[in-house]
Amino acid sequence: MAALTIDLQPLLAGTAALHKHLCPRQILGVRIGLLAGELLDVDFPQKDKRVIAFVETDGCFTDGVMVATGCSLGHRTMRLVDAGKVAATMADTKTGRAVRIWPRENSRRLAAQYTPDAPNRWQAQLEAYQLMPARELLCSSEVTLQLSLEALVGKPGVRVNCDSCSEEILNRRERVLDGKTLCRHCAGDTYWSRTHR
Repeated sequence: MAALTIDLQPLLAGTAALHKHLCPRQILGVRIGLLAGELLDVDFPQKDKRVIAFVETDGCFTDGVMVATGCSLGHRTMRLVDAGKVAATMADTKTGRAVRIWPRENSRRLAAQYTPDAPNRWQAQLEAYQLMPARELLCSSEVTLQLSLEALVGKPGVRVNCDSCSEEILNRRERVLDGKTLCRHCAGDTYWSRTHR
């Protein structure tokens, strides 16, 4: 079994610093980010906003993706699509290409073969995920996004106020219903409701 030749340590140190420890999911996030860069032929971590990452779970995995790719919520280049999966899709805004990457079904079992002396499964995954070739650790597929990257990015700097609640709406996220400019909440697409006491 050939070992990985890329020096992961600086990226792993970056993600570990965010959590005060390193775990297998952080390593998977870094490895997925690196493979996405290779498949899309993009240098990561990116310094611009060329690639948008869609992560399918939150937590430490997402921080691994962020450190490896340079994509982040703060730069508007990362979106959480919470499917509860350790998986991510990277979309190249320049070429329109997108690739989805996730761990192979047998990656946990295979980790034990790479590190037979590990004291437990967690430690085996922690060590093996750093060594395993990408083709043994990860699956990938070129995909077509079912949304517009242009609409997702919106128009930075554009601001309007909701005609119902008066709150500011950024980046063309408003809805126009019956001639009124509304935020998503006032248009009925909400994740919260007011508590009346």
